[in-house]
Amino acid sequence: MPAFAQPFSRLPEGVPAILLAVFAMALTDAIIKLSSSGMTLWQIWILRSSLVLPVLFLAARGRVTGPATGWVALRSAALVAQYICLYAVLPLIDMALAGAAFYVAPFFIVGLSALVLGNRVTVRHWMAILVGFAGLLMIVKPFSATFTPLIGMPIAAAAFYAMSAIITRARCATVTPLAIAFWLNLGCLVAGIALGLLRESLPAPDWAGFITGPWHAMETRDWTMVLTLSGLIVVLSVSLAKAYQSPRPEVIAALDYVYMIFVVFWGYVIFAETPDLWTLLGIGLISAGGLSMLRIPPARPARTAQSIPGTT
Repeated sequence: MPAFAQPFSRLPEGVPAILLAVFAMALTDAIIKLSSSGMTLWQIWILRSSLVLPVLFLAARGRVTGPATGWVALRSAALVAQYICLYAVLPLIDMALAGAAFYVAPFFIVGLSALVLGNRVTVRHWMAILVGFAGLLMIVKPFSATFTPLIGMPIAAAAFYAMSAIITRARCATVTPLAIAFWLNLGCLVAGIALGLLRESLPAPDWAGFITGPWHAMETRDWTMVLTLSGLIVVLSVSLAKAYQSPRPEVIAALDYVYMIFVVFWGYVIFAETPDLWTLLGIGLISAGGLSMLRIPPARPARTAQSIPGTT
């Protein structure tokens, strides 16, 4: 085997899963963008989860509870909060600025993996993250956006996402990905029902239509969207759970940036959005950051996971 290929001969655990997860995530976001004019978020969550939950329950053979169920439920709540924070603010600020703010998540994840899990994070890890983040900024181009305090919303979403990633590794490492996926979709169902019941008592400015708007009559196109989203959420939720069960979440966090490459791809395929030179350069930097992270050998942890109660 050539010397340059040896660092990649054995990918860290969770790498294929995170690549599949961000692929499904980008396609999911594109489809939701297509369907947002005809359905509301809570409507999508109720319909999608109602279809997916029985499938996941049967696939898991009913084994969806256990000693870590409370932590799995907390992880699900964090992801639901992430979705709401991100979707609620998008009508109010530039999407590029929101995207750049949300993708501080890898910094949270790497920092928490050191503080909570005891993983030793080196300068090379931080450099790989910074290279990927620089590529992200080239793609989203937030520099011309006007600053607003609402930028705190996507940053909060990033914090919830990082929290879910660390909980997955620290407390849910022995839970099956199917069970974790089941609880995420159950969380979306509960949140969808709650938003539907409370929407008339919630503030309802014009921008909140996608979050708290009325139930829309379903057409054939809408059912096609829901069925497609149902298949994608199974792939996404199982893959994401498997990815962050990896003992090296700092590597998985760096590869999260690949999401933007898939966003550009689906934007071109579905919305005919042609990437410019800055976008292509950004893709190159994201790829370089991810590949350099894969080449960094695992460092001996500062303390073992066994020293943290409840970890494995």
